[in-house]
Amino acid sequence: MANILVTGGAGYVGSVCCRRLLELGHSATVVDDLSTGYREAVPEGASFCHFSIGDRGRLSELLESQRFDSVFHFAAKALIPESVANPGVFFDSNVAEGIAMLETIRAAGIGKFVFSSSAAVYGTPEETPIVETHPKSPVNSYGETKLMLERALEWYARAYGWSVASFRYFSAAGAANGAGEAHQPETHLIPLALQAALGARECLEIYGDDYPTPDGTCVRDFVHVLDIADAHIRVLDAMRDGVAEAYNIGTGTGYTVREICRTIETVTGRKVPVRMGPRRAGDPAVLCASPQKIIKQLGWAPSLSSLENIVSSACQWHESQLAAGVTGGRAQE
Repeated sequence: MANILVTGGAGYVGSVCCRRLLELGHSATVVDDLSTGYREAVPEGASFCHFSIGDRGRLSELLESQRFDSVFHFAAKALIPESVANPGVFFDSNVAEGIAMLETIRAAGIGKFVFSSSAAVYGTPEETPIVETHPKSPVNSYGETKLMLERALEWYARAYGWSVASFRYFSAAGAANGAGEAHQPETHLIPLALQAALGARECLEIYGDDYPTPDGTCVRDFVHVLDIADAHIRVLDAMRDGVAEAYNIGTGTGYTVREICRTIETVTGRKVPVRMGPRRAGDPAVLCASPQKIIKQLGWAPSLSSLENIVSSACQWHESQLAAGVTGGRAQE
């Protein structure tokens, strides 16, 4: 069994991955500054350390206190509108602090690293479904910072013999084991639409209905958060010294915004009130992954990622939060 350091493990995807590690008998230690994560999201059985990944002193002390087999790196600034308005914060947090973390980890002799990257590294796609060799041209600083750390990790693999896997998430969604998606502020489609359907939000604003898609709204590829956790577990046995691999995590099937709304209406039995707005700058018409590499190399499959399962699990979580009088949530990439 492995002992894993999980940065950002108080967030959405990180906390679900922690739970899965513990269920399989692994050990997990979470490092999170709680700037966007939630202490209560850290699962029972995981150790918790409250500090930033860029705090070399405290991270060094932790790494000296025990031996870790691998790092799962989820911690990052992730709100795309904020990354456009305030890019300096993203380069500071995601890149500068990220490199500080890498150097501290290297000094401790750890060389197995799984990075939570993003489809945002591709920018506006030239063709879909997107394969890993597609040109990288981010359209916001969030995607640029993810790409910069990916490239740094490639050099670490070459120079220091690290084993690296970078997972380029498309649209993580769904809920599992008491952890669901609710950013502050919320910007993601499925929680926004569910909030509108459940009466926690006045309406869902749809940004543009004149795209070259079946109904004019944007198309996105959604993958269940538990399938993402499964990819992290599977890659541990597939990583090779001195090699940095990148994998798309998606289903290969995209859904329009209106299709998402119709599915939510079917699952909840409630109307999703919508308001049409103008297109947002930088929104591609279609973002859809080719997951063939991860399927072939890791034997992974998006087995839980039917749209109905994603929406149903997310709906159950949001209803439980509303019943408990909770308006915030547990979310961080």
